Amino acid sequence: MSIRQISPILADLHLLTVLAQARSFTKAARLLGVSKASVSTRVANLERAVGVPLVRRTTRSVVLTDAGRQLVEDTEPSFARIEQSLSSVRDLAGNPRGLLRVSAPVALGRQRIAPMLPSFLQRYPEIRLELDLSDRFVNLAQEGFDLAIRHAQTAPETHVAWVLRESRSLLVASSAYLERHGMPQHPADLSRHECLLYLRDGSAQSWGFEREVGRKRRERVGVPVSGRFKANNSEVLREAVLGGLGIGLLPDFTATDELQAGRLVQVLPDWKPVGFFGERLFAIRPWSRQVPRAVQCLVDHLRDGFAAAA
Repeated sequence: MSIRQISPILADLHLLTVLAQARSFTKAARLLGVSKASVSTRVANLERAVGVPLVRRTTRSVVLTDAGRQLVEDTEPSFARIEQSLSSVRDLAGNPRGLLRVSAPVALGRQRIAPMLPSFLQRYPEIRLELDLSDRFVNLAQEGFDLAIRHAQTAPETHVAWVLRESRSLLVASSAYLERHGMPQHPADLSRHECLLYLRDGSAQSWGFEREVGRKRRERVGVPVSGRFKANNSEVLREAVLGGLGIGLLPDFTATDELQAGRLVQVLPDWKPVGFFGERLFAIRPWSRQVPRAVQCLVDHLRDGFAAAA
């Protein structure tokens, strides 16, 4: 096989590795910046070149055949090394550049991440940025994201991770609600209150608390809670708390401004809520030996922004 014949096959093999991650002609086309028809045609060309089917097309997704999976497993590491080498060389060329695809939770992204981005893009005019707001945990490698912002206890060991800032959970209510129902004096009192719950899998709902007792002891309490309203977004829960519907457990980035303005009141300030929301904000990316400069610049910018706002 001549060099001229090998070159398009290599490009189509790379396309197959992207298709394996995206599991969709449409998503693969978007990641590669080509048309959906081009992806389909190039896969067909590759199948003719190797003489066997490589993908099975269904109404919802694309599944690789055994031959397709073998090709991807054999070639994907080489393409990853090539991509990393190209990224390293581009970083030597001057200003950070390229497309950054970032995933962030909806409330955190709207309230804290998005306001920091205009100054970042003004500072780095050769960087393009896509911000995808979703409360689901995206698969960074499979879905083509360069960075994800996560609210968690710990970062996965299989990823590169940076701590953007510490975080804490706050138990809050409106003055109007507390005037009607009284201020809880102990976590156990919450079982008699209307509690606004973050919607998660599983029917059981409880909140955990701890406080210092002496120099080396901690008292821990778990309280079953219930209420008429649940939501899977902290901004929505905050609005319900502001409306006097009950007591809510919120991450600090959602509640702090309202507390400082006096529109919310902290409940049980001597008790620390534990085990519900994460205690750190992380920026994470799939593991690699070298982090692209554009990614590092964005992480540094976010860390500086959070530090300035503290």
